[in-house]
Amino acid sequence: MSQVITKAIEIVAKNTVKNGTFQGEICTLSLIDEAGYPTTSVLTPAASDGINWIALCTMLDSNAPRRIAKCNRAGVSFTSGEYCINLVGEIEVITDAAVKRDMWYDGLSFHFTGSDDPNYCVLKFTTTRYKLFIDGEDVAGTI
Repeated sequence: MSQVITKAIEIVAKNTVKNGTFQGEICTLSLIDEAGYPTTSVLTPAASDGINWIALCTMLDSNAPRRIAKCNRAGVSFTSGEYCINLVGEIEVITDAAVKRDMWYDGLSFHFTGSDDPNYCVLKFTTTRYKLFIDGEDVAGTI
């Protein structure tokens, strides 16, 4: 595994709440809207497995689940002045109670009554390809 991929995995982990080292960063999620145009939202990643998959939490009645139902292609990006991690793949809406409990973190209480809130859902993004720019190196590939 290249050093760039290893660093990307570390960056995603430190910017994910459930990994225990959350730095307060956010990522962007890009989806295709109902008119066929790209849209981007800012979300806090709840959990991740390196760059393989990222879980995000949102409202079931928001735009994202409706858009995912029509087109499950998505992009997730983590960026700063020091790096750019662009991931492309597919995304699904999860309403399973066990998954919702597992992805729950305290910051969600500003939006939901708890992990059993019927309007709370998890979006699971699975990477199929990546483009990484870290420490002046550009790496692209597929998973």
